[in-house]
Amino acid sequence: MLFFIISLALINILIISAIKVYCKLTTGICKCSNHLVGKTTIVTGGNKGIGYETAKNLAERGARVLLACRNEGLGIAARDKIIKTTGNTDVHYRNLDLSSLASVRAFADGVIKTEKRLDILVNNAGVFDVPNIKTEDGLSLAAQTNHFGPFLLTNLLLPLLKTSAPSRIVSVSSGAHKNGKVEFDNLNAEKETTESYSMLNMYANTKLFNILMTVELERILKGTGVTANCLHPGVVETEILQLKSRLVQLLLPLVKYFFKDSWEGAQTSIYLSVSREVDGVSGKYYADCRETKVMTKLAEDKNLARKLWEVSEKLVGLK
Repeated sequence: MLFFIISLALINILIISAIKVYCKLTTGICKCSNHLVGKTTIVTGGNKGIGYETAKNLAERGARVLLACRNEGLGIAARDKIIKTTGNTDVHYRNLDLSSLASVRAFADGVIKTEKRLDILVNNAGVFDVPNIKTEDGLSLAAQTNHFGPFLLTNLLLPLLKTSAPSRIVSVSSGAHKNGKVEFDNLNAEKETTESYSMLNMYANTKLFNILMTVELERILKGTGVTANCLHPGVVETEILQLKSRLVQLLLPLVKYFFKDSWEGAQTSIYLSVSREVDGVSGKYYADCRETKVMTKLAEDKNLARKLWEVSEKLVGLK
């Protein structure tokens, strides 16, 4: 009996190890070595997780990096750590709270006043496990942080991106978009009650919005030299740790072995930011440093993308 138990345990260990090795071997790694000296970049949420790893990599390549973060203490700490690690002193913290349209406008105004160029905008920041509450702007906290805030920020920085062309917009979406929907009378969970609201559904919706924004950006930016692409970073441990579900926390020690770490999760963001392989490429969806198909036809609907863009313009006060 003991021999059987030991054998079963060894088999399970071998299976788990084989799966882990497979996950590592299929994880895309950005192998591009070009430098970014003279380039200016912005990474939202650059104080932790894949945002931090993205910002650090850009700094290692010699770029001027603006860490756009909500928490001043964490932002300054991340800045100091990147400077110490990379030796690049041209790394700066700028306050940005995507859940406040006033903060987004103030941040963009500051960038336009102080920066002569903007070569790479990485829309990385986002939230996952948040309740159904409204912001000071009357929008859903999740929808504003994940979509409306980045949408406004991108629009306000487009003039600077255009004058700096060729330039790039990189937006972090998620494979969760496959479960997303676009209900124009429910973009901000207007129809949801405390009981009916699903954090997972809202997250999926906003990740679909990210892709649709990229689709429309590709259309309106043709001929400008500005490209826009989005990506799925993979299942990253730092994102799962945001979940407050007791069941998730109980299962986490069993499944976290298969998650990507932050460095691995940042590779596609880095690839789309720096690789010459995507020069001139726009409106595409990537995972593991290669173009891949979106997982729902909604994400390819150009008419839907245009309508979402127009509705978003009104909700953030651009029109």
